Amino acid sequence: MDDEQRAPGTRLGRLWHRLRRPAWARLLMDVLLLALLFTGVSLWQTRHLPTGAPAPDLVLRPLSGGEPVRLSSLRGKPVVLAFWAPWCGVCKAESSTLSALQGMVGDSARVFSVAVAYEDEADVRRFAREQAVDYPVLLGGSEAMRAFSLEQFPTTFFISADGRLERASVGYTTRLGLLWRLWL
Repeated sequence: MDDEQRAPGTRLGRLWHRLRRPAWARLLMDVLLLALLFTGVSLWQTRHLPTGAPAPDLVLRPLSGGEPVRLSSLRGKPVVLAFWAPWCGVCKAESSTLSALQGMVGDSARVFSVAVAYEDEADVRRFAREQAVDYPVLLGGSEAMRAFSLEQFPTTFFISADGRLERASVGYTTRLGLLWRLWL
């Protein structure tokens, strides 16, 4: 019996090293491995979120005042619905990304954020002022957190034009990531 027959892992190991020899192949494999890891973490974080179902039909009050917004009234265009808390540092970082998304999609989609887990409305107003929020902010509470199964912030839902929760992401998402998820 030769060495290859006794140790099948050795043959696989040699193949692995031969495939990784060129620099472009190492880079490609590393990128694929990172993409796989990122996808796995993302799927794990969103495993309990209600995607694939109709969006809960909540009525939320705008921070700016005015008429309450019924989520079902947003049908007709895709909606990005970002949930955040004023004390959340990652939410602060993502705020400018949501603003950029609002500018990039224009009238082809709607971008809303929902403040939850806050002590009082003044905290939400301060956050919106300090972060120069230029997209609509809705005020949510424990009912919204239960309806969307929220446990972490920020959590962003991507709602189809017909009102279905298509996708969700947890944590910071780049502009490209938001666009990709919105138009996927």
